[in-house]
Amino acid sequence: MSPPNPHQPPIRNCHVNLPHKLPALPDLFLTALSVCFLFSSSSSAAAAGSRPLFSRTPIITFPFCPRRFLKFSTMSLRRTHFANPQSLSEWLKPRLPSDSFASWGVKPGTKNVHNLWLELSEGETSLADSSPPVRTVHVVTVRILDKDNRVLIESHQELSDGSVRSRERPLSEKMKPSEDLESAVVRAVAEELGSIISGSGNVPGVKIVPGSYRRKVEERNSVSYPGLPARYELHSVEAVVDGLPDGEFCTVEEEEYGDCENSRVADEAVSVKKHFWRWVSADSVKP
Repeated sequence: MSPPNPHQPPIRNCHVNLPHKLPALPDLFLTALSVCFLFSSSSSAAAAGSRPLFSRTPIITFPFCPRRFLKFSTMSLRRTHFANPQSLSEWLKPRLPSDSFASWGVKPGTKNVHNLWLELSEGETSLADSSPPVRTVHVVTVRILDKDNRVLIESHQELSDGSVRSRERPLSEKMKPSEDLESAVVRAVAEELGSIISGSGNVPGVKIVPGSYRRKVEERNSVSYPGLPARYELHSVEAVVDGLPDGEFCTVEEEEYGDCENSRVADEAVSVKKHFWRWVSADSVKP
């Protein structure tokens, strides 16, 4: 919230003195006629507004909580249009460049329509009904620091189709619907670093640095889904994680979609098998 303007005059309560006497009968009659005229004007405007929806300028209101809005939008689209990956594919084809959509899951480092359908069904992603659609994702980014104030970055990933995807960024993970920041941080560390810390996925040594939270929005074309614009809401924190090696290392993600109820769809999706990590100076990583 912006600080108050010292030159702005203070806001005071305004009191209106009501008349001691009621208005005369003619005045009441004229007031009643004015009210009737207003109601009749509103009715005429409503009748004129019965034209097709797109002939009028839509008014969009935004709720106070964006996460609730995103969850509602995602669930609505999924139930209405996306009963399965095939229906999602049919919805996307006329809205995306054909050559871009054809590269999904074929071009090295990309994902396929099964991945996007799983993101929608899990509530991790929402799509705007536009041409092209805009994919909105809430992402938690964890800048893991060591004793020398270095930052851990993921240099690249090895995918299930054998391709390699460059990353060069701190640990990041899509947030689940209604997931709070701390839970998202712990889950992200457990899923991507748990194999080298404890081998069991339990990560008790995650300490978030107080006051390190930052939020920013980035809009760019998606690398995973070429031709699909993306809007990333990035929730970033700094953290200290116990038990990590000092040099370069690799972690294994056993089942990226292991807890997914749609196992057949998950089998067709491109998943991450290995993560490759290294430490870099904090100055070389954008905040």
